[in-house]
Amino acid sequence: MFDKVLIANRGEIAVRIIRACRDLGIVSVAVYSEADKEALHAQIADEAVCIGRAPASESYLNMQNIIAAAIAAGAQAIHPGFGFLSENAEFARLTQQNGLAFIGPRPETISLMGDKAEAKRQAIAAGVPVAMGTDGAVSGFEEAKREAARIGYPVMLKAAAGGGGKGIRVARGEDGLKAAYDNASSEAEVNFGDGRLYMERYVENPRHIEVQVLGDAYGEVVHLFDRECSIQRRHQKLIEEAPSVFADFEADGLRERMCEAAVSLARRVGYRGAGTVEYLVDAQRNFYFCEMNTRIQVEHPVTEQVTGIDLVCAQLRIAAGDPLWFRQEDVRLLGHAVECRLNAEDPARGFAPCPGTIEAMHLPGGAGVRVDTAAYQGYAIPPFYDSMIGKLICSGATRAQATARIRRALAETLFEGVTTSSDYAMQILSSDRFQRGDFHTGSLENGDFEEITEKTKEETAC
Repeated sequence: MFDKVLIANRGEIAVRIIRACRDLGIVSVAVYSEADKEALHAQIADEAVCIGRAPASESYLNMQNIIAAAIAAGAQAIHPGFGFLSENAEFARLTQQNGLAFIGPRPETISLMGDKAEAKRQAIAAGVPVAMGTDGAVSGFEEAKREAARIGYPVMLKAAAGGGGKGIRVARGEDGLKAAYDNASSEAEVNFGDGRLYMERYVENPRHIEVQVLGDAYGEVVHLFDRECSIQRRHQKLIEEAPSVFADFEADGLRERMCEAAVSLARRVGYRGAGTVEYLVDAQRNFYFCEMNTRIQVEHPVTEQVTGIDLVCAQLRIAAGDPLWFRQEDVRLLGHAVECRLNAEDPARGFAPCPGTIEAMHLPGGAGVRVDTAAYQGYAIPPFYDSMIGKLICSGATRAQATARIRRALAETLFEGVTTSSDYAMQILSSDRFQRGDFHTGSLENGDFEEITEKTKEETAC
């Protein structure tokens, strides 16, 4: 096992990795920007190094500064977390070239699955269904226009070099294609340093269901079942749960087929570490490969809660050379878990970010409650990064129990000084539509929860 690991990230995921390192007896090294000097991850790590100014391009996306910090600290490995450089093959390659282990897949695998056209080809070869789209990134808007006409509207434009809901726009006709192209490309450039886009046929009102996989360096791969991530705003997940209520073994084997396809793809590409195969599932229960995220996911805690497997510790162990210590038949679903993202944003103002100082806060507890956060009373949320300040995860023997617990936990959650999405999430989780499991990725934007949106506006006005 490693003696010292540098965490190339910030916020709650950096705190999560620091805790996993402590569990394994590993010394943790945090990096922080000038804006994050007082951030929790910089305070609780064993060591902390400033790597640049507030803009991510000068700090958390600065490969040379991060690698230099790791070498200077005497770290043996770098954990990239999610976002930032976590799916950057060049960063993984530079890490290894400097004698450090990269806690994630091989650079070749990141490149392979990061190339959306190649990822689709690999999925087809592995027997995974795919939606019609471009054979690679488009060279510019004119090619995008030609390809959209070939594929047929509506089309989805997606960042060629990243994931996590960033750099995605939908165009329902040629008149909206230019704006969608420009906005998606700009967002992709800001978040991934690469504005290239690819396109695929947009599946109307799909479910977003993903499968967690783990692979070791010796060719073994297992799945840890599925997660439902369909409640989204602007392609950013808001509420996730495991397993999906839609993917039921007893119906048509949808869960089993998705999980087997994910393992097949991971084996084909020689996957090592924790990864996620994402699908879009239509109303007729057909599933289509969306992408593979070659990193830990924001929503990984719900899988941990229903399988009892610590995914971050698993990442560290696999990167250190351990073979998988369990078999597929050892993985069991242990009830249900629901996660709610806590974002410093205002749902009544189009989810506008709300940076500021947390003047007071209270986090919930009790049976089946877990809180992953980097927030604390007096913390000034900077305006430079993602608005997520934490995650609330609740588990139970059944979906009904897990949902009841997360509603109870949200009722106990308090933030003063900043506006958060907690009340909005409570209203979704309390709705009949959520209880029935009757939703899809477009439910919020389509107005299926319109009464919730109106209620939020009224309460904000009061």
